[in-house]
Amino acid sequence: MGKPVLQIVVASTRPGRAGRAIAEWFQGKAVASGLFEVELIDLAEVALPFLDEPNHPRLKQYVNAHTKEWSATVERGDAYVFVTPEYNHSFNAVLKNALDYLHHEWQHKAAGFVSYGGVSGGTRAVNSLRQVTSTLKMIPVVEAVNIPFYTQFVGEDGKVRANDVMDSAADAMLAELAKLTGALRPMRAA
Repeated sequence: MGKPVLQIVVASTRPGRAGRAIAEWFQGKAVASGLFEVELIDLAEVALPFLDEPNHPRLKQYVNAHTKEWSATVERGDAYVFVTPEYNHSFNAVLKNALDYLHHEWQHKAAGFVSYGGVSGGTRAVNSLRQVTSTLKMIPVVEAVNIPFYTQFVGEDGKVRANDVMDSAADAMLAELAKLTGALRPMRAA
């Protein structure tokens, strides 16, 4: 069995967003850790319409090609890191929609969070996300990367200039995701 697959999900789809740059910074950290095969999934590119499946996701009886493709993508993952902005004390509708499309594909997999925003660094978005991911039977790790006043870390070239706190938080979260992913794999095989 090879390395587990970590999927980094970019939640923001807004023009001028910082989420992609932040996700690419975290992707670099994840690749450098050597703990995972790493995939970057940008919800702007996935471009799911609002949930349009006639059957409940628990049935896994998908009729739309975009849902079948999304299901196959998520199924490949062993763990996820959701890179999310904070919108009105929560996470955005695009991410909620992407989560709601599926059910079994998310189960018994580790979840981590990289959030960004103003003074709270996106922590309120993560608090909401923890509830949703837990309901989908993902196991969120406590460690997280929260980036307050994120614009000071994203240069005009679109590159993130992380500080020591961001780097050490990313390293700690990756280590915990790797431990948990190893522990959860047998549950999915059962």
